[in-house]
Amino acid sequence: MKLDMLIDELQEIVDNSSKVPFLGGKRAVNVERLQEIVDEMRTNMPQEVRQAKNIAADRSNILAKSKQEAETIVQQAEERAKGMVERSEITRQAQMRAAEIISKANEEAGAIKKAASDYIDDIMRKAENSLSSNLASVKKTRQSFKAFQAKSGSGRKGGRRTEEE
Repeated sequence: MKLDMLIDELQEIVDNSSKVPFLGGKRAVNVERLQEIVDEMRTNMPQEVRQAKNIAADRSNILAKSKQEAETIVQQAEERAKGMVERSEITRQAQMRAAEIISKANEEAGAIKKAASDYIDDIMRKAENSLSSNLASVKKTRQSFKAFQAKSGSGRKGGRRTEEE
């Protein structure tokens, strides 16, 4: 995933940065590149959320289309049944066929709804897992960075603080 690569690149920048003499272990980094990476992370992270919203919209469209198809099938069945009213046996058969069509349409609509719900749930679960993983990685990197800062900051001579601290 692109976000993972960006986090790795941030770590690499920190790992490969050089120490600045006389600043208590502080490091020099390319701030512009760090900003570019952060901007790319912001751009790439919401993509999964947008994808989940699109899937939810697609689900609504699928359900609306299924409902419309079911209504069309029912309407067609009613029209056929009206045309066959001349004889009782034909009428009975038409009513049975209409019931079958309605039942089949309801089953298909239910199956489409379940499949769409399962698909959306799967995508949302994957997005949640990915975001959780990325958040955990960022937290771990931040903790490592804080520990590094704390470790680097304890080696100052004379106990003097600079304005940056």
